[in-house]
Amino acid sequence: MKTLYFECNMGAAGDMMMAALLELHDDPEAFLDRLNKIGLSGVKVMAAPSVKHGITGTHIKVMINGAEESTHEHIHEECHDHGHSHDHGHSHDHGHTHSHDHDHSHDHTHNTYHHIEHLINHLNTSPGVKENALGVYKLIADAESHAHGVPIEQIHFHEVGEMDAVADIIGVCMLIEELAPDKILSSPINTGKGQVRCAHGILPVPAPATAHILQGIPIYNDRINGELCTPTGAALLKYFVSEYKDMPVLAVDKIGYGMGKKDFERANCLRAYLGKSTESSEEVAELVCNLDDMTSEALAFAQEILFEAGALDVYTTPIIMKKGRAAMKFTCMCHAGDKDKMLPLIFKHTTTIGIREYSCQRYTLHKEQTEIQTEYGAVKIKTSHGFGIKKTKPEYDDLAAIARENGMSLQELFEILR
Repeated sequence: MKTLYFECNMGAAGDMMMAALLELHDDPEAFLDRLNKIGLSGVKVMAAPSVKHGITGTHIKVMINGAEESTHEHIHEECHDHGHSHDHGHSHDHGHTHSHDHDHSHDHTHNTYHHIEHLINHLNTSPGVKENALGVYKLIADAESHAHGVPIEQIHFHEVGEMDAVADIIGVCMLIEELAPDKILSSPINTGKGQVRCAHGILPVPAPATAHILQGIPIYNDRINGELCTPTGAALLKYFVSEYKDMPVLAVDKIGYGMGKKDFERANCLRAYLGKSTESSEEVAELVCNLDDMTSEALAFAQEILFEAGALDVYTTPIIMKKGRAAMKFTCMCHAGDKDKMLPLIFKHTTTIGIREYSCQRYTLHKEQTEIQTEYGAVKIKTSHGFGIKKTKPEYDDLAAIARENGMSLQELFEILR
């Protein structure tokens, strides 16, 4: 399984993620050329080598009409994203306020969420990239709306809405589409600690919008004073990452280092690994109930409904209930995230009035399917491997069809294929 793993020991920001992913790409120059032609007016994205504590990686620089966005200092009084600017791998130092009536080398726009939607929908990118970029911005908009207590329509993006951040998010979405990992994982995220100054005053790290996005994600601070995880970085990770844990067993093909601009006592970088994983585990839910008043046909129908809804397995076990009554224990195993979908279906299609839930870890081998040609026709071969084990077996339906057509037993056919 092609796996992408983000190591966020120094947090995460959009440009650092794009830089790390760019180092994993087979042709970074060609990618940047495509990115610079998608229709972001006045924007040019460049990559340059950067060295932190003796480690060489890539730093992303975004030029807006010939000037680097990070050279400007901004504090305004709208609802802004504050995280991209303080004490992490970027140079947005917001040390003072200024008014709106002075010149810059590019325009100061305060985009609403609908402006961002319009901008992204008209870029020359794939529908998948647009969908993902809008999904990331929706997470940020919801977080800002919650942090400031105003409807999403009234949120004005500044740091996150500026064209450099649009380029970061689009760039990450394009790179992930082109790298095409089967699974994206991340370490727990170092947020940094302390306080950050912004237009609204002194705020704790992580900033409220960032903290809202990071709900449900394993986070920590490791004695680094400063804001290491930005709202953009948090939203990109939350949108794309399926699981946060220590690095799994991985046959690594490439490693990318995305460098921040500021210097800390540790190398300020985000590291990304791309490789093949043959081992997989996930949290699953087992939803269980006891039934003593359903026919076999009704149980089979309920089983079919749950499988159609995405259940991993549905099965019954004979049990003896109180007063010696024969009954069935009905078990539905599903992805943890599908539990809320399965519960109403079990209540609807069985007679139970109560369901027990058990959470457990499910370990699986990586599965692949090939096809071989035999004198009797094509037979699909299923191969499973991982944990140092490899198992191979032919597809039963193919064997059954051949056996029927040729008046053979399955055992005879197995011997011929062997």
